[in-house]
Amino acid sequence: MQAVDTNVLVRILIDDPKEMNQVHIARRYAKRAGQLFVTQIVQVELVWVMDAAYDLNKSEVISVLKHMQDNEAFFLQNESQYAMALHHYQTKNVDFSDCLILAECHQEKCEVVTFDNKFSRLPEVHLLQ
Repeated sequence: MQAVDTNVLVRILIDDPKEMNQVHIARRYAKRAGQLFVTQIVQVELVWVMDAAYDLNKSEVISVLKHMQDNEAFFLQNESQYAMALHHYQTKNVDFSDCLILAECHQEKCEVVTFDNKFSRLPEVHLLQ
């Protein structure tokens, strides 16, 4: 199995008219590889890039994240954590990275404390005051 960094994953998933050559190269590579390993840090960076660089709205980002979850071409690191993070991201007004932090901590049975009011809206996350 091959792993991809964020730049390659973005080119596979996003039609970027400014980078169509890289889009074609990345998609050919993905097709040949068959299945691609996507680390959690790449998952987080992907969401950041879709928001910051491509200005995709949350529903568009969720659509891409669901596609990765449902497509067997992507082998997601800690898939159960990804699923939990995606669920919280879909249902709450919080960042995907925070959702993944919660999922990781939940699996380790750790409580989460934060100074971030938005993050503290998630279950099992406590605002430190």
